[in-house]
This record gives sequence, structure tokens and C-alpha cells, in this order.
Amino acid sequence: MRFTQLSRDMRAAATELGYIFTFLLGVLLMTMFSVWAWDIETNTRLRWNEEAILANMDDIAAAVERADEASRLGGNVSYAEEIAWRPTEADESLFWIELHDTMLMLIDEGGSLDMEVALSGTGNGGHEGRVPLAGVDRVWVVHENGVTSLSLDRPQAVQ
Repeated sequence: MRFTQLSRDMRAAATELGYIFTFLLGVLLMTMFSVWAWDIETNTRLRWNEEAILANMDDIAAAVERADEASRLGGNVSYAEEIAWRPTEADESLFWIELHDTMLMLIDEGGSLDMEVALSGTGNGGHEGRVPLAGVDRVWVVHENGVTSLSLDRPQAVQ
């Protein structure tokens, strides 16, 4: 007959505690990685958003410069150009574009995306216009009757 004697062996408990701490360390590392990856994704999305808005503003400014060039031809010149607005992830319902003689301004009433693009202002006439960008996919730059302006509607041909 065999007799077994109970002993106080702590090695098994230490092994279990090691498993628990290893698991918790893995959870901590995965959480840190997730936060790091989320931060990279968020900053990349914000940078792309700003670059898309700047590209849109540059396209409109270039169209204004072409309208100014057409206005210098003299006489009763009319010019219209359609610019496609690239979609962004910003809340464009709070965006306004203002056209001034030497500046094109984007006004973001709800955030920090305000920006300005310089214009040469060398046209024969003034610049004016303020358009909202809520739901807009195109903007028109129109030179007519000596004024270069922004519009959301396609200009009608005068007969």
C-alpha cells in the first residue's frame, strides 16, 4: 500500500500567476498598439482632408485668374468656368467661400479649416461673391459686366 503525503508546493500557483500576468501584458500591448494605429489613421485622414480642401481652393483661384485674364481682353467680355468640388470628410455645411479682389477665403464656421489663397487681382474689374458649400459638388467662376464672381448656378447665355 502506498501512502501519499500532501505537501505545500507553490510552483503551480506561481505558474498560474505567470500566465495571468502574461495575458494582462498582452492585453496592455494590444491596447497600446490599437491606440497608436488609430492615432495614425486619424491624423492621416485629417491631413488628406486639408489637402483636398486646399486643392479645391487652388482650382477655384486658378479659375479666377483665368477669368481676370479674359477680362483684360477688353470690351464686353463674358467668361464662365465650372470647377468640381472634391468631396471631403469635413462638415461642409459650415463652409463658405468668399471672393475678394486679392484673396479667396474659405470660412469654416465650425472648425479650424479656415484658409486663404492669394490672387493677383489684375483683372479689369472687381471680385465679389460669397457662396455656401453645403451639398455643393460644383462652383462656377463667372466674369460678366466687369465683375468676377462666384456662383453655384450655371450662368445662362445672354442672347
